[in-house]
Amino acid sequence: MKLIIFDCDGVLVNSEEIYLAAELEFLASIGVIFERGSYTQAFMGLSPAMWKTKLQSTVEQKSGGTLPPDFFERLDELTSARMDKHLAALPEARLTISGITALRCVASSTPSARLHWKLQHTGLISLFDPHIFSSDMVRNGKPAPDLFLHAAAAMGAHPDECVVVEDSVNGVMAGKAAGMHVIGFTAGGHCGGNHGDSLLMSGADTIVCKYGDLVAALNGLGTMTA
Repeated sequence: MKLIIFDCDGVLVNSEEIYLAAELEFLASIGVIFERGSYTQAFMGLSPAMWKTKLQSTVEQKSGGTLPPDFFERLDELTSARMDKHLAALPEARLTISGITALRCVASSTPSARLHWKLQHTGLISLFDPHIFSSDMVRNGKPAPDLFLHAAAAMGAHPDECVVVEDSVNGVMAGKAAGMHVIGFTAGGHCGGNHGDSLLMSGADTIVCKYGDLVAALNGLGTMTA
């Protein structure tokens, strides 16, 4: 393997657990209840535009009503405040990634400006800059393969030379649709007990539960990591 493509939210930083808690709490406050696991599987990893469209549609199907006009604006205020206070790199992320010598980049559904802020805020940006790719660079976000294919082309790697590290069903599906190897990553606090099974069912080649096991998994896929 030539290139390792890291997702950001839930793989590099703990933002997914912040988003998940805020979104489920906010939806419950307007009387819309989701089961945590099914919500995670359906919505995690989508671009903001795709998430909003799918959530609107799903809420209409579940409740017969629509979201309040200011729903997304108020939710963004809540998540931004929590992100400023609680966003952090996942344990051992910097130590592990800094020891990997293979080509690496980030490919995330987060819009570019916010993605750079997350990496800067958590002290991880120097591990990847300038190889940072976001969903606003392509036509279709995950689970379409566009973003991963764009990242691979920019890095000079063929899809079958790439390993994607992903924590979401939509991200795993995108990696496999791109013709890449995919490691399902379940180290984030948002991952429930059966999350790894969901990633395997979506096509992940293997599951890694913590950064301490990532290098061995990469080596198992033929990646030069040291």
